[in-house]
Amino acid sequence: MQAWQVHQNGEPAEAMRLQEVDRPTPGDGQVLLTVRAANINFPDALMCRGQYQVKPPLPFTPGVEICGETEDGRRVIATPVLPHGGFAEYAVADAAALLPAPDALDDAEAAALHIGYQTGWFGLHRRARLEAGETLLVHAAAGGVGSAAVQLGKAAGATVIGVVGGADKVAVARELGCDVVIDRRAENVIGAVKEATGGRGADVIYDPVGGDAYTQSTKVVAFEGRIVVVGFASGTIPSAALNHALVKNYAILGLHWGLYNTKNPKLVQRCHEQLTELAARGAIKPLVSERVPLSGAAAAVQRVADGVTTGRIAVVPALENGAAA
Repeated sequence: MQAWQVHQNGEPAEAMRLQEVDRPTPGDGQVLLTVRAANINFPDALMCRGQYQVKPPLPFTPGVEICGETEDGRRVIATPVLPHGGFAEYAVADAAALLPAPDALDDAEAAALHIGYQTGWFGLHRRARLEAGETLLVHAAAGGVGSAAVQLGKAAGATVIGVVGGADKVAVARELGCDVVIDRRAENVIGAVKEATGGRGADVIYDPVGGDAYTQSTKVVAFEGRIVVVGFASGTIPSAALNHALVKNYAILGLHWGLYNTKNPKLVQRCHEQLTELAARGAIKPLVSERVPLSGAAAAVQRVADGVTTGRIAVVPALENGAAA
């Protein structure tokens, strides 16, 4: 089969090589899946660089999120078991962790429904307890993780403020449903949030960026507000000033979605049922901005690493032969 492999850590465009390799052999409790679509996530880039908390043995195939087909013809969503990741024609996954792909979504959209939307659902509902009528601020609102949080926030009845970088991303955030969009490159984020909320601030802040975004969050979080720390796409991990959280009476909530797979997997299944229902009635729909053939995966991962993409990019192996995605 064709698969992208990383033999030496580095930038994705340089570290990833498309090669002919043997199909992976499933172990106990695992299944072989034909990859219908693989969604690109920022952790794929971090793994290529050797900077992610999960460090698979070299060589490995990146790709942590796919829509695949089982040997008996079922269309499923899965997290491949590394080192046999999703940027390949075939991948391996744990049978117990397979989730049915929603009928309302195509392969690329289904692949993008998993990690980003599960993270958003757990972050907003399980951790922050977002309520209808509250104000939600989403950093990097036009990105893959942020766009999911925007849609989930709107579906929950929140007023959503999206922070983005650049005019093109402003347009995307508006199309996603943001009530207010702030271009951090052209506006003062703190002043704009305070103006939009009448000085009150945001009840829930969803932060996959870290760095300056987190600092801004602490200055615009409302009384009894909650800051959900999802990741550090900026590359800078901030240090929380706990005296500030005490004085302003807000909560800092960490979210590691992967832990639920081991600590409480039933919640993951329940979350997927909720997401499937929301997709069925059109309340959420993953923003897939681009579909590329398998041969374009490395360049696409590099674009995600460089922060120049909106929504999600999906790798669709069938496009290599001109088939429809």
